[in-house]
Amino acid sequence: MKSLIIPALLLSLSAHAQQAADSKPATPAPAAAPAQPFERALKAESAVSKSATVMIKGKAVPYKVTAGTQPVWDKDGKVIASLFYTYYQRSDVADKARRPLVLSFNGGPGSASVWMHVAYTGPKMLNIDDEGYPVQPYGVRDNPHSILDVADILYVDPVNTGFSRILDSKADRATFFGVNADISYLAEWLNTFVSREGRWTSPKYLIGESYGTARVAGLSLELQNAHWMYLNGVILVSPTELGLKRDGIVGDALNLPYYAATAWYQKALPADLQARDLKDVLPEVEAFTVDELIPALAKGGFLDSAKKAGIAAKVARYSGIGEKAVLQHNLVIPTNFFWKELLRDQGYTVGRLDSRYKGIDKSDAGASPDYNAELTSWLHSFTPAINHYLRDVLQYKTDIKYNMFGSVHPWDNKNDTTGENLRKAMAMNPYMKVMVQSGYYDGATTYFDAKYTMWQLDPSGKMKDRLRFEGYRSGHMMYLRSEDLVRSTDDIRDFIKQTTPAANQPARY
Repeated sequence: MKSLIIPALLLSLSAHAQQAADSKPATPAPAAAPAQPFERALKAESAVSKSATVMIKGKAVPYKVTAGTQPVWDKDGKVIASLFYTYYQRSDVADKARRPLVLSFNGGPGSASVWMHVAYTGPKMLNIDDEGYPVQPYGVRDNPHSILDVADILYVDPVNTGFSRILDSKADRATFFGVNADISYLAEWLNTFVSREGRWTSPKYLIGESYGTARVAGLSLELQNAHWMYLNGVILVSPTELGLKRDGIVGDALNLPYYAATAWYQKALPADLQARDLKDVLPEVEAFTVDELIPALAKGGFLDSAKKAGIAAKVARYSGIGEKAVLQHNLVIPTNFFWKELLRDQGYTVGRLDSRYKGIDKSDAGASPDYNAELTSWLHSFTPAINHYLRDVLQYKTDIKYNMFGSVHPWDNKNDTTGENLRKAMAMNPYMKVMVQSGYYDGATTYFDAKYTMWQLDPSGKMKDRLRFEGYRSGHMMYLRSEDLVRSTDDIRDFIKQTTPAANQPARY
């Protein structure tokens, strides 16, 4: 009977307790805590994935996209930072051993890998017009020219760009912020990613834009020497100097072909030049730059006055800047002055990174523009698009700000040997080839300077058949112009095809 007494006692006590509770005033229930789907702190390890399909070149390409974070460890195995990445894999490929993998970086330093991600090589692209200008509603649409049909793609945001952050407050910033530090920790991170994803057997490519070209040039040797990871190719989009010096008169002279391209686009050249196609004009300007302008500048103040006048006339003819201003600048037109002066009479400035863009200054007077017209336009379209895509489409939930540009200062620029590193990597790896892509209207990393960089990569000339240059009728991000997006992505497809060796083809000289 004991087993029945205890339940009866419990029921009696419960009834008395309920009567007591009923005699007291009701206490309002505490409000439910609001849902917290977002977090301000970055997780060292995270991932969200989804599947989708995109039409590329008229064919359906199914893929899996993963957005997530992977740690950066110090030498003792402690997590000190985490990098955000977006990884696209074509999902109908059974054997990844022959499937190329493209590792993509942008520049700055301090810039996220947003630009090529949602405007160039990825399966989604900005909602912009055919010339690259913002339109509303903001957002993304399918990219029918993505290279995902021929290669999987990994976009990496270095520390303090995108969602990537330092997690250990005691970590030394010098671990991340410098030419060689950047290369070192990113190579280690890539080694881990390739290992985790089982991509060691895949043909691998690095693509970098702007400062990202220094990054990937350095990574080509670091991956090879420190991680024994050999590449098939490196693509340099709007390359920097890569530590290959051209100080003084050479650097000054190399701007002129870019000036000519911009003046042609803005219809500021003499009528006879303006009537010719751009690609017919530029070789003439390039030849003058190398054969006449550089030797003239080498003589400095001792250049014969008649010769100086003749050179000034040609510089003015090719640049769209008046002879008087050319002579006042001793034959060397500063870039800031050019951007301000070219369309001064029309009340406009021209953009630095893409001189197709026009700006309006407070005053027409002055020696440089008030702002970069092109960068303002790009941030206008890219920022809402990437935030919408990552947060709303891919459902990567965080309250962390997506840094289009993050703080990476002080940046250590010492000992930049990235161009020489690329040369060494090529020499040591017979498979490796390099393609340079430049926009004619880019005034920050000019197309002729990029050609000079390519020429100087291999002074011996023994590897020049493994170096390729492609120019486009747009600016720093040539792919924003729809016609150039088609051509530049096709150039990458062709480059991958040409650098993927046949089965059992040996890497040998």
